[in-house]
Amino acid sequence: MEIIRATKIAEQAGAYYVRIQAMARKHQIPLHVEFDEHDTPNTKYIVAVDDYLPVATCRLYPIDEEQVMLGRIVVLPEYRHKGLGTLVVSEAERWAKELGFKKAIVESREGKTPFYEQMGYASDCSQKIVGETFICYRMTKTL
Repeated sequence: MEIIRATKIAEQAGAYYVRIQAMARKHQIPLHVEFDEHDTPNTKYIVAVDDYLPVATCRLYPIDEEQVMLGRIVVLPEYRHKGLGTLVVSEAERWAKELGFKKAIVESREGKTPFYEQMGYASDCSQKIVGETFICYRMTKTL
């Protein structure tokens, strides 16, 4: 298993592949909803690759000079519960810290907050976000 910082178009396509397979397809999320204004050629992605197959991903983009948003954290169903979510989030945090960000923000789906709490994120239950597809909670972590 290799965890890469997707800096090439082909590697970024791997991130998109994982999101299409695990989110758009499974949850019937239209592509125009899954891929939003934050998916640009300048967006940073982490991709976990098993041999040649992309199997997990995390997207990161700046909110402001000190805060970075980590999102679209997805692991293909057959690769879940093997620590890959933790690996891609940890690599995204390292990259964000190297880029000078001080705080990471995630918007965790309802029921997934314990995963982020184990990684040191704090939840503010008053920051409930009702989106087009899921109910989420904003969580923060100092990098």
